[in-house]
Amino acid sequence: MTNDNSIFIGNRPFMNYVTAVVMQFTTKGADEVIIKARGKFISRAVDVSEVSAKRFLKESVVVKDIAIDSEGFQNKEGKDVRVSTIEITLTKK
Repeated sequence: MTNDNSIFIGNRPFMNYVTAVVMQFTTKGADEVIIKARGKFISRAVDVSEVSAKRFLKESVVVKDIAIDSEGFQNKEGKDVRVSTIEITLTKK
């Protein structure tokens, strides 16, 4: 079950994610957007949330919540691996 206002951070160009966040708030009228990432993309998720809130949506969007966790799975070699995850919730003021 995925939230329609969730954005998953990955390999795409940085500004694609910033644009997605801005579009959720402006054209879709979302009250909050959740930016999700795991592993090496966590730092990019933080950057996306900060640029979105402080440069593009000044004075109208703030960070509501940050949730960190880790999840375990098996990699291609069958080894158990744990990877960190983050969910950053942005909300309208």
